[in-house]
Parts: sequence; C-alpha cells; structure tokens
Amino acid sequence: MLDWLYSIVAQLIVWIHTGLSAIGIDKDSGWAWGGSIILLVVLLRLLMVPLFVKQIHASRKMQELNPQIQSLRKKYKNDKQRLNQEVMKLYQENGANPLSGCLPILVQFPVFIGLFQVLKRISDAKPNASGQYPDVFAVTGDLVASAQKASIFGAHIPDTFIKAWGLDPRPISALVVTGIAVIISSCTTFFTVRASMRRQPITDENNPMMQAQKMMVVLAPVFGLFGLGFPLGVLLYWVTSNTWTLVQQHYIYSKYPPATADGNGATATTGAKTGAKAGAKGGKQDAATTSLKKGKARKDAEPDPEPESDKPKVVRNQPTRKPRSKRSGSQKR
Repeated sequence: MLDWLYSIVAQLIVWIHTGLSAIGIDKDSGWAWGGSIILLVVLLRLLMVPLFVKQIHASRKMQELNPQIQSLRKKYKNDKQRLNQEVMKLYQENGANPLSGCLPILVQFPVFIGLFQVLKRISDAKPNASGQYPDVFAVTGDLVASAQKASIFGAHIPDTFIKAWGLDPRPISALVVTGIAVIISSCTTFFTVRASMRRQPITDENNPMMQAQKMMVVLAPVFGLFGLGFPLGVLLYWVTSNTWTLVQQHYIYSKYPPATADGNGATATTGAKTGAKAGAKGGKQDAATTSLKKGKARKDAEPDPEPESDKPKVVRNQPTRKPRSKRSGSQKR
C-alpha cells in the first residue's frame, strides 16, 4: 500500500549514491551508502526548516494564550465539554494550532519508515539461481548486492544488532558497531526531546504539546530497545537527524530566545533583572545619601557649645532691698 513511498525514498538514495560515486567515492563501500543516508537526512532537514520555524511560532502563540486557557479551566472546571469548546474557540480566534509543533515529527516519520523498509528488503534479498539479486523498489539488483556487501568498521549497512546476535559465530564488529549506534541514537533522542522541553515556555500540564513531549521523553529508552532491530543504515539516519535537531535548536533559540511567562523574550527578562538590581542598588545609594544629608543638616542646626573659660567667674553682690516702715516710710532699724 505504501510502495509508492518506499520507491521515492529508494530513488533518493540511488541518486545521492550515484552522485557520491561520481566524485570518486567507491560505490561498493560503506561510506558511499552511509554518506547517501546522511545526505538524505541533510536534504530532508533543509526542506523542513520552515516547519521548524512554524513550530517555534506555534509554541509562542500557545504561551501567549496560556493565561486565558487557565482562566477558562477555572471557569468551566466542572463542564469538560464546554471547556473544550471554549478552548477550541480561543484557538480559532487567535489562529493557534496546538498540533503545529508536531509537524516536523509527522514529516520525518514517513521517511523513517520508508528507509527502514527499503534497507530491510535489501537485507532480506536473496540471489536467484544465476546469482542475480532482485530489484528492490528503485534499487537495481547490482546496487542491492553492493549495499549488502558495503560495511562500516566491519558492520554492513543492512546489519541489525539482533540479527548479528543470532549468527553463529557472532560477528563481534557488527555487534559493537550496531550496539554503539543504538546507544548513541537513544541518547541523542533523549537529549533532543529534553532540550526542546527546557526551551518550551509552556507550563500547562494539559497542553497537547507538553503532553507529547513528555511522552517522547518516556519513549526515548523504548526507542533504544526498538533500535536493536533497526538496520545500521536506519541508525545512521536516526543519529544524523537527532544531531541536526540539537544543533538547529541551539542556533535558533540562541538567536531568537524563547518567550517567558509574560510573552517577552529571554533578553528582556535578563534586562529587567539587571535593571531591578541596578534600581535596588541605586535606591540603597540614594537612601544612604539622603541619610547623610539629614544628619549633616541636623548637625549644622545645633549651635556649637562655647568653650569654657579658665578665668575665675566674677560674682557681683547686688544691694539688698531694706523694708520700709508702714507709718513713716523710714527704714527699720
């Protein structure tokens, strides 16, 4: 049913492989086939840059609407149906789409499945009685034989960890290379999702984007278990895609800081904090200056005490008033 998708992925790999062979890389080497897969990722991710930018805008739009959504949750906490209607109405009025952040994943997933099916069928292809390999979608029989024999550090492009473990004797190089690729792919998946969550300004636990990201964090180790059954070529695709995402996120978010709770960028928040610190420091300095001025004014208002003289004080004897007689007015004797 999806053969058309597998044919497109296979044709892209064949074109890139032909281009690498034209510039001098051995067409039967693992580096030619591995390079084809890596360049396929680069081509796909370049085409997905507009979707990534749209994802950032959708995230910021959801953050701007978060306070209104919280108020709606409080208002209709007992009526889930009305709450969903009001939230969807709010999204439509403001042109927000909570699923926009999932577009990059939705676009990558078909290519991932297509690459997995192409490499799996190349790995399972068997030669006929005359030694010719059948065509696999857009990959000719000769290229199928070339892909099966191509190896990177002793591991072939179609090899999987589980398949290598089941062989007798077990190829150590294939186990080591595929095992390391599984570990790296799982770790890069985890760090990619965690970095995305840290830069997301959404704090609403019920937001679909937040729930999807939390699910991806939980599923990262599970993907590692699934990776044990993925061909080495698919693991190369996975590691390259995750590495691209990490670098792209770091560049985009450093150039355009994520919005904060009030809708402003991180730069504005940093400026506000710096201004607050400067204001507090200036306020303390102003208060100290005012206190010094008041103390100085109070000191100037008080008269300086006169220095005490070492000379003896002069005591003056004032004449006493003598009483007069009531009858004659003469002095009493």
